[in-house]
Amino acid sequence: MRNRLNAVAAIAASAMVAMAASSHAADVTVGFQLVYGPWKAKMEELKANGLGGKSIEFVKFTSGTEVINAMASGSVDISLNGSSPTAAGYSRGVDLQVIYVYDNINDAEALVVDDSVTAPQDLKGKTIAVPFGSTTHFHMMFALEQFNIPTGDLEVLDMSPPDMVAAWERGDINGGFVWDPALGRMKEKGRVLLTSGDLSNWGKATFDAMVARKGFTDENPDFACQWVKMVSSADADYRANPGAYGPGTDNAMGIADSVSGNADQVGGVLALYDYPTLEQQVSATWLGGGVQNALMAASEFLVSQGKLDNVLDDYSDSATPKFAQMVLDGGC
Repeated sequence: MRNRLNAVAAIAASAMVAMAASSHAADVTVGFQLVYGPWKAKMEELKANGLGGKSIEFVKFTSGTEVINAMASGSVDISLNGSSPTAAGYSRGVDLQVIYVYDNINDAEALVVDDSVTAPQDLKGKTIAVPFGSTTHFHMMFALEQFNIPTGDLEVLDMSPPDMVAAWERGDINGGFVWDPALGRMKEKGRVLLTSGDLSNWGKATFDAMVARKGFTDENPDFACQWVKMVSSADADYRANPGAYGPGTDNAMGIADSVSGNADQVGGVLALYDYPTLEQQVSATWLGGGVQNALMAASEFLVSQGKLDNVLDDYSDSATPKFAQMVLDGGC
């Protein structure tokens, strides 16, 4: 969900998604990524029965770039996506809009370091890995800014999570800013210096979003409401009953099966995220303005990194509280 932008891979992925979309007659195509989330316990039921009278086809994506290109081609209607690639897509004119915040990344992404780093200033002279163009890259640069550490004072390497783990285990790097399952592997021999939750609290939030084609939601507002209602209901159930998602539970097994994961890890990983309530969703913190501001900030960062050509003047339409408010009002 947070991988760096790769145009060649994205075009190929988009083509594959388009072919997949054309080979079925489902009413709605929903994209998902290999990230645990409460609603995924319902995926098999949704495959079998659909939602709101519409059948659903699920398409797996392995990066935010794939999601954006599928949105651009019209091959997917709704999908999970990280805030940084979502910002890039919106800035490039892709027909997308955030209609729900799947999760505040919170402690689910973290900077893990070795024993040579006991405080942020110790990062000077060290080698830190991060997937460029990702939410963790965005937060790594923001962290350095907060601690007045010039980027030239350390080596920041572009690595995929699997490569980062391998480099960490070889002792080639002093740390890395990443997400699970790589995060869990690095925690075994390291310590967390900072989390995305810390940095979000300092004014630069990162999150996983439910993005939808505005062309789709304009024509299917009831389904968008039903989808937000389903996901928010699963989130509410998790908040009220986290133990029902622990090892050995049906929920954990369903979530793990949906992404080929480990059911024993589901509960621990879910606990690292924060799942905003519907009231929080429609507030100024999130869909009422915070998401729009965060997407602009992410776009500015991507421009500074040469991953995006320009920042738009206005991001007010990049997110909407409309469907979360519909659910709160009993509109579906």
